[in-house]
Formats: sequence, C-alpha cells, structure tokens
Amino acid sequence: MEELQQNWRKAIPKERDRRQSVVLTWTVGLLLGLAAVAPLFGAVKLGLPLWPLRGALLFSSIFAALVWILRAATPGGVAMGWTVCFILGQSSQIWAPFSPSPVRGTALASLVALFVLTFLATRFRRTKKEVRGLAEARRGRSASQIAANLGVAALFAAGGSYPGCIAALAEAAADTVSSEIGQALSGPTVMLTTLKRVPSGVDGGVSIAGTFAGVAAAGIIVAIGGVRHALWPNSWAVMIAACAGLFFDSLLGATLERKGWLGNDLVNFFSTMFAAVVAEALARQ
Repeated sequence: MEELQQNWRKAIPKERDRRQSVVLTWTVGLLLGLAAVAPLFGAVKLGLPLWPLRGALLFSSIFAALVWILRAATPGGVAMGWTVCFILGQSSQIWAPFSPSPVRGTALASLVALFVLTFLATRFRRTKKEVRGLAEARRGRSASQIAANLGVAALFAAGGSYPGCIAALAEAAADTVSSEIGQALSGPTVMLTTLKRVPSGVDGGVSIAGTFAGVAAAGIIVAIGGVRHALWPNSWAVMIAACAGLFFDSLLGATLERKGWLGNDLVNFFSTMFAAVVAEALARQ
C-alpha cells in the first residue's frame, strides 16, 4: 500500500501550487475587503443607521478568537475567516440595498455549523491519518484555504444571493467532511473517472463512506440555512447544487489536479463557485 501511495503523489509542482494559492488569497482577500465595506458606504448614502453592525463585529471577533484558541487556523486564516464572518453577519438592514430577502442569522448559523462539522471531521481518527501522512497540519487552515472554501459564500452573500451563499457553504462542508471521513475509515476508494481502486486520500478518489458523510454534512448546512423558510422554495435546489459541487470537486481532482494544472486551493474555490452558480441558476427556474 505504501508503494501504491507513492505512485499517487501530488502531480502539481510545489512552486506552482504555492503561486496559485498566493494569487487566490490576495484576489479573494481584496474582493472580500471591498464586500465588507461596500454596504457601509451604501448604508451611509441611504441614511441607514450603522448600529446593527455592532452585533456582526462582536460576533466575528469572538468567533475569530475561538478559532485562534482552538488552533483551527493560522493568523492569516483567522483574519480571512473574520472577514467572511463579518460579511455573513451583517444585518438584513445593511444587506437591503443588495438583496430583497436576506435572512438575519441563518447564514452565520450555517457558517458555525460548517466550522463544527469540519473541526470534528478533521480530528476524527487523527492519529491514524497522521501515520498515513493524510492529516491536516496542526497549525490549522491557512488564509488560502479559508479563501478557497469560504470566499465564494461570502461574495455571493454580499451580492445578495442567499441560495448561492448556502450552496457554497454546504459544498465546502461536504468536501472537507467527505475527505476526512473517507481517509479515516480507509474504505474502498475508486477514481471517479475510471472507477479503478486507488488509495484513500488520492485526488479524485471517492468512497461510499466519504460520499455519504459529505452528503449528510451538506444536508445539515442546507437545513440550518433554511430555518424559518429562508430557502423556500429553493431548499432542494440548493441541496442538489451542493452535491453537484462535491462531485465536481472530485472530477477536477481526477483530471486537472492530477495533471498538475490546478492545486487543491483552486479546485476547492472552483467547486464552491460551481455549487453557488448552479444553486442560483436552479433558484431562478
């Protein structure tokens, strides 16, 4: 098995992977920064009070501090996560110029649920994954990983697309949970494009246990995001989009990532984008 694992090492050169992650971090970071401050100017222009932002500011700071204490992210990851949380936490009053029907609190609740699910999944049988070289670094998620997994959700939220926001969060949760659980359980794993047996943890590999865990995680995020009929009548559309994004992630992993063209961060970013776009398209039907 060890020899087989060696044959499935990352195909992308480390320097190319690093450059892609740096570009993604700066691009998404700048867009998120603009998205965070744009509603402030919009609110001032429309004469809206800014006091509702105090809650978003306080919650984001507490959440970021918790992430730091748990060592779930690097300093850059914490900063990126704070920005995402602040955008999702902005009140419906501040979102009003951008969306006719934002729902207070449900996007933040979905973000918290995503954090809990991925935190637990990452630590599930961690020792076993460390022995096999598959465990996430103990320093936590980097800024590029946060941008790749959560950036799309925040950008769609800032643009007023609630279905797209929740679909992106659901896909991000599904991707991480499916990978972590699949690697921890070491069940039969096959390459999505060929259905041939491969070691668990290989780009483009899927397993029954990991897939079911990922779909379940997506369902939890969609259910929380749909509290108080927030997603009605688009709940199923968002769920379908999240699952489609999960398989799109594996497809990119089996093709472009295996060829060394895309690194994992870009694969995750494009997969959440795919889920959000599909959700938005289905919601408009």
